[in-house]
Amino acid sequence: MQNNPKIAISIGDLNGIGMQIALECHEHIKTICEPIYMIDTCMASQSAKLLKLELPDDFECEEYVEAKFTIEPGTATKESGLYSYSSFLSAVNLAKHKKVKGIVTLPINKEAWKKAGIRHKGHTDALDTIFNTKAIMMLGCQKLFVLLYTHHIPLSEVSSTIKLDSLYQFLLTTHTSADSISVLGLNPHAGDNGVIGHEDSIILQAINKANKTLNKQIFKGPLVPDTAFVGNHPKHIIAMYHDQGLIPLKALYFEDSINVSLNIPILRSSVDHGTAYDKAYKNQILSTKSYINAIKYIKNIVNSI
Repeated sequence: MQNNPKIAISIGDLNGIGMQIALECHEHIKTICEPIYMIDTCMASQSAKLLKLELPDDFECEEYVEAKFTIEPGTATKESGLYSYSSFLSAVNLAKHKKVKGIVTLPINKEAWKKAGIRHKGHTDALDTIFNTKAIMMLGCQKLFVLLYTHHIPLSEVSSTIKLDSLYQFLLTTHTSADSISVLGLNPHAGDNGVIGHEDSIILQAINKANKTLNKQIFKGPLVPDTAFVGNHPKHIIAMYHDQGLIPLKALYFEDSINVSLNIPILRSSVDHGTAYDKAYKNQILSTKSYINAIKYIKNIVNSI
């Protein structure tokens, strides 16, 4: 269809559930976009055979050069890690050269990437290096989007990252995401005016400074973290660390949520779930809402430009 953008699908870890989702959704996805799958025909055929599914004739594969391997369902291997990374880089390369309008990534396995000697902890960290920028993780759905100030770092390091200048710059980078964005405090009760930690006062200073710079009251907070997601919650929330934002998001909207990378020069969205090794190649019924929503997100952005 004329209004359907061409989108590169990074196939993810082939020992996980990514290919089952891609194959089962192919007919529906074709009505939303023109998908190009970042997998060669040999590996796609091997995966389809294991799944006892037909590889569609119009399943367009990108025949890039990468070592073939034997799929080991439910196992983190060096080979699956290397292949998923190569698939991802191929998708990014197509987007960089304007051959596709955006990319959608199926889940990788961080242990497999580590076994393959890949120094990045995930897609977002890799995008930082590729584009020499600070990619921002935004996860969610139409009812709630969570932006992460920090993402894949140990919890013990979060407090030391909350500094006025860095948080202020982060807020300025995210301000175009919405007209109103709520910011969580770090400590219980958002610090109780300094009784429980000092970090929340820094968060307040960063909020005030960013609003003053923008001459708009975009940022609100710091909100008490344990009540921010209750009832009629804000639509856009900035969390100070990974689990602070993603535990409530996934409890409320797990199947619908997607992962979006902001502050990079290409459009990238992703499923908001992992490789589910325990379900891989067992022909179980899988939820495909996140994958379909990730595709729709890219299409909607492209059509709005």
